Amino acid sequence: MSIRWTYAFADRPMGLLDEARTFWTAVTGTRLSEPRGEHGEFVTLLPDDADACVKLQGTGSGDGGAHLDLCTEDTGALITAARRLGAGMVAEHEGWAVLRSPAGLLFCAVPWHGEAVRPPVAAGSRLDQVCLDVPPSAYDAEVAFWAALTGWDLLTSALPEFRVLRPPAGMPVRVLLQRLGEQRPASAHLDIACADIGTTHARHETLGATRVADGPHWRVMRDPAGGTYCLTGRDPETGGLPRPPVPAA
Repeated sequence: MSIRWTYAFADRPMGLLDEARTFWTAVTGTRLSEPRGEHGEFVTLLPDDADACVKLQGTGSGDGGAHLDLCTEDTGALITAARRLGAGMVAEHEGWAVLRSPAGLLFCAVPWHGEAVRPPVAAGSRLDQVCLDVPPSAYDAEVAFWAALTGWDLLTSALPEFRVLRPPAGMPVRVLLQRLGEQRPASAHLDIACADIGTTHARHETLGATRVADGPHWRVMRDPAGGTYCLTGRDPETGGLPRPPVPAA
């Protein structure tokens, strides 16, 4: 069993799904697929000359969040592995399933359809990360769960409250695990790597986003559908933080 592709899902209120679609297609340089689902609640963001890795879902309540779809050639094996590692089954469908991680985060095990070409950088930025926000009491177990399930490289970060799961080269979406400073339910949000945070922030504001807060290497934003996401000062090509300048001799 191996994960062959990943999708980042933005979950937004059904009543604001049109606003989310307009914003996220503009941000990612994509176009919309035909809506799917009983109420047209699912849509894929389609890049040109590459494979999709971002989707939107209309939800019934709340201000939205994010979740991961893990694509594999053997969904049964992935589901079995996830449950053995402590995931709970939420809904089982023909060929795929919705599960819940030990900390309570939803994710899906879905079939791989041959996706292989990562979308390019768009306007100096790339949506390339799902950040899992985990309370302190569940953090170590959640890190161990995702590391074991994915088999990806588990990396330390410049800040002790973060761990990074780096997928194999060519995969479009990596996972960041953030240890929260307080006990509250786990959640998830999307992260965008930016060549220049200020430039990307200005562009997103023209599209209807607003600033929420600033961190050491990131800016928290709210999209027009009410969902939070982060602009991060990482290289859009590699996903890594820029190297500090070398002091002059």
